[in-house]
Amino acid sequence: MRGKYTFRLPSELAVRLDDYATRKHVSRVLVVETALESYLSPDGADRLEAALARRLDRMTRAIERLERHSTITNETLALFVRFWLTHTPPLPDTAQTVAQAKGRERYEGFVEAVGRRLAKGTMLLDEITREVEAAKAVDSARE
Repeated sequence: MRGKYTFRLPSELAVRLDDYATRKHVSRVLVVETALESYLSPDGADRLEAALARRLDRMTRAIERLERHSTITNETLALFVRFWLTHTPPLPDTAQTVAQAKGRERYEGFVEAVGRRLAKGTMLLDEITREVEAAKAVDSARE
């Protein structure tokens, strides 16, 4: 038995309903019946919750990767700064101008090299991961 219902839809929703039914080559009644069945089914909430849980899991993993990358970047920078500060002697005042000019030149080269690496898609994290895995393989082969 089928019941008869009359209701009004907002114009934007009615247009979307018409477009969807036309694209799928089905009647509007079938689209509305299917949508209501899905919305009112007892497992609809479970499916929605499962879909949201999957999305949250993917987002959590992405955030964890970003956190790992950030940690590696911070540690790399900290190690470099410590190394540079402990191994670079201070310059006499007479050499400051030449050193600053050379520093600007080296910095421009550094920025160009970073730009080339980013354009190429090679990332330091990938290199570090490969090197660590290779070192682990060598260590386990020695044992």
